[in-house]
Amino acid sequence: MQQGGHILIAGASGVIGSGAVEHFARLPGWQVTALSRRLPVVAEDCPFSHVLADLIDPEACRSAIASLPPVTHMIYAAVAEAPGLVSGWRDPQLMALNGAMFANLLDPLAQSGALQHVSLVQGAKAYGAQYHDVEVPAREDGPRDDHPNFYWLHEDHLRLRASEAGFEFTIFRPQVLLGAAPGAAMNPVAPIGAYAALCRELGRPFAFPGNRDALWEVVDTGLQAEAFAWAAMSQAAAGQTFNLTNGDVFVPASAWPHIADRFGLEVDGEPPASLAAFFAESEVQAAWSRLALRHGLRIQTLPELLGESHHYVDLLLGDRLAAKRVPLMLSTIKIRQAGFAACRDSLGSMLHWLDRMRDLKLLP
Repeated sequence: MQQGGHILIAGASGVIGSGAVEHFARLPGWQVTALSRRLPVVAEDCPFSHVLADLIDPEACRSAIASLPPVTHMIYAAVAEAPGLVSGWRDPQLMALNGAMFANLLDPLAQSGALQHVSLVQGAKAYGAQYHDVEVPAREDGPRDDHPNFYWLHEDHLRLRASEAGFEFTIFRPQVLLGAAPGAAMNPVAPIGAYAALCRELGRPFAFPGNRDALWEVVDTGLQAEAFAWAAMSQAAAGQTFNLTNGDVFVPASAWPHIADRFGLEVDGEPPASLAAFFAESEVQAAWSRLALRHGLRIQTLPELLGESHHYVDLLLGDRLAAKRVPLMLSTIKIRQAGFAACRDSLGSMLHWLDRMRDLKLLP
């Protein structure tokens, strides 16, 4: 496959999209266009163009694509989620909306004749763990799990348009993603960092807010971006579905003292009932307003910073997932055998992105 081109990153202000914008903006030969409702928060040395289009509106998508230079590559990381997240994962109307959003953007791109490759993001919910127990480790090449999921709407439409227009595609299934995006649906770094900063401000202990048996696999968004770039240029990735993780495991309770050290906090004490309950406290919200003003933060209110990510962390640290006899773990052998063997240290990733959110004036 040809190296370089014009890449459109849909969902560019999210945790996956902002990482991709930074990565491709620094690669030689790539022109980057970010498509999102909000401007991505990235380093100042990352050149990119920004386009605003309502993915629910097919005509707006056609107009946006027509206004751009020919797009050769797309990363699709946009998603519509319900408040609180979990209720929307079984909502047929929300699934249909996500399916329509993807089709509205892909169709004019496919018709342009310039498109060469699409990277589509799914996730571990493809294996149906929200409905039933899953074989561990979960592997990409088994039969499709027969449950309602907008992933299948995306994938079926992608395969149809690719066969008609002749472009390549790669589908990724990452586990828990870590990055610097504010206002994201699922970025654990934002609520964990905000919780730490607020505990320091309020003189409260940075007590671990969940089940200590919780076990995660995580993906550094820098690693995901590297995988996008590899897939865009590797024939071995064409038409394939790949799980992706950092390559190790992440035990939040074990990482907690290291995070506490980063913020100069003590961990012994009574935790809140949940992070959602903590952030809902009027005292906590007032403390954030003081912090934002004192430190000149970009984000003035907690909802703007957190998005739905505090609900996501509550789910990941909750008893329902931690009590599973065998946690959902993904096999990443396939992508390694295909030629992508990069990895990250997951504790290092968490600490790195906490520091990045502070450098970007998103955390104090």
